[in-house]
Amino acid sequence: MSIAWVFPGQGSQKTGMADPVLSLPGAEERFALASRLLGRDLLAICRGEPGSDDPERHGPNDLNDTRNTQPALFVVESLIVDELRRQQREPALVAGHSLGELVALYAAEVFDAATGLELMLRRSELMAAAGGGAMTAVIGFDRDQLLALVAANDAVVIANDNSAAQVVLSGTPEAVQQVSEQLTCKRAIPLAVSGAFHSPFMAEAAEAFASHLEAVTFEDARFPVLSNTDPTPSCDAAVLKQRLRLQMTTGVRWRDTMEAMQAASIDTVVEIGPGNVLSGLAKRSMPGVTLSSLAGAADLGL
Repeated sequence: MSIAWVFPGQGSQKTGMADPVLSLPGAEERFALASRLLGRDLLAICRGEPGSDDPERHGPNDLNDTRNTQPALFVVESLIVDELRRQQREPALVAGHSLGELVALYAAEVFDAATGLELMLRRSELMAAAGGGAMTAVIGFDRDQLLALVAANDAVVIANDNSAAQVVLSGTPEAVQQVSEQLTCKRAIPLAVSGAFHSPFMAEAAEAFASHLEAVTFEDARFPVLSNTDPTPSCDAAVLKQRLRLQMTTGVRWRDTMEAMQAASIDTVVEIGPGNVLSGLAKRSMPGVTLSSLAGAADLGL
């Protein structure tokens, strides 16, 4: 059996997602650390509880605010990774979708939990500040037509190439709407985001994040990581850091990531975190693969 661990990103969060991991060792401590760094009660936010924090000072108490979503998913997913380590379970390789790439790097022991959480907080703050854009998911389309429309409009890019039948467009609101309306597709779904993530419009945020990364020590990965910007397996610390630097302004190549998993003879994909978005993509794109989802202690036999 050749196993890949995959980590979902923004969009997989849901109210109550923290409760299934709270019985895991270290859960209270990690949520407490995240709350101190964040300046608000992350566990309460995950539970949808009304908070008393000053939104002007600390940010809104909304799980769907990217400043909360990103650290919340990191905490939940990293706690499941820790339990898998305690059970001495190990994958052949790891990959994460968007913010999930940082959890994949943590799982591969490129950095520790405190470093990963601090990176996630910085990333989320920079992305939240880079507003003014829009993103739309399009499903069931002709790829040649899509590529032609995007090539003709320099204000829109393919941010997430999720599968043969699903991509996410990112750019100015006007350009994203124009391409979505011109494209013949089954569905076009505007996403509830505040910026043009994974596009050149994130250049300023990406530059700031890259500068921040310079001071962070990366270790060689314990097992290969497939990065969003280049889904070829690598354990090299310098390579993985460089790929992460580029992630904010380039697309998430998840379709290529699934092809890379097939090329590596992966026969089991384990989605670690809430939801089953990545499992759904794998089911449609990786025939014959065995799928599993781990969202909490019960899924880990506890």
